[in-house]
Amino acid sequence: MTITANDIAKLRASTGAGMMDCKKALDEAEGNMDLAAEILRKKGIVKAAKRADKIAAEGLVYGQALEGNKVGALVEVNSETDFVAKSEDFVNFVKVLAETVAKNNPSDLDNLQTLNLASGETVAEALNTLTVKIGEKINIRRFERYEGVVVGLYLHGAKIGVLIELEGGGVNTANDLAMHIAASNPKCLDRTMVSQVDLDKEKEIASAQLREQGKPENIIENILKGKMEKYYEENCLVDQIFIKDETLKVKDLLVKNGASIKRYVRFELGEGIEKGGCDFVAEVQAQLK
Repeated sequence: MTITANDIAKLRASTGAGMMDCKKALDEAEGNMDLAAEILRKKGIVKAAKRADKIAAEGLVYGQALEGNKVGALVEVNSETDFVAKSEDFVNFVKVLAETVAKNNPSDLDNLQTLNLASGETVAEALNTLTVKIGEKINIRRFERYEGVVVGLYLHGAKIGVLIELEGGGVNTANDLAMHIAASNPKCLDRTMVSQVDLDKEKEIASAQLREQGKPENIIENILKGKMEKYYEENCLVDQIFIKDETLKVKDLLVKNGASIKRYVRFELGEGIEKGGCDFVAEVQAQLK
């Protein structure tokens, strides 16, 4: 199978590995992108494969908590340029939109478009007015709304937002946990939510790395136990070290405050959106020559 410069560029962007290492891995994997990324990890060239589709788009992530932190909403609205995302009209629209979601509890994006704003316009009409005025495509990408005993909210600038709902505890605990999630980006809440497929894959990769380091087979299994524990600590929210107090894990903080996490969501601006403008392939082709 012929490995193209585009293939190498894609693997390099997703793993951060060197160009020739990517080419060798793709040759070995016969062009299979996922297998090539695993090969690079097993050789210790990269610690983890990053998702190539997580390319930032412009816009704003914003949230509001209402009714004494019993209701909260988080929205992401995208624009074509950062300049527009910082404009007063755009920011005001996103703020009104978050408040509308919190107060009206729309069922989905289509329902949200039909809701009336204080101006008398529907969300769809206000969006169209803003688009015409600004001259850029504006897209309401997603939203989340929680209502419960305690809702926490944390916004990291315009790029990251976290909404969390607790049973028990208080607002300060909820907001602290939202900030922690924004910083640590856990893959799941606890160990029960880690799939066996993911565990098996991590064990396979870790085993290959240990063999690459020349570790004897009879001690690899014991080392793997520690590595899997480390995997849980890095990826499961309740097992993570709490960022504001390194003497506590998140689960200790919850016990201390008589709280449990019901659900949470983390929005990062532009995650999963493909965005053009990079001539990475041409760069790789030039280097290959």
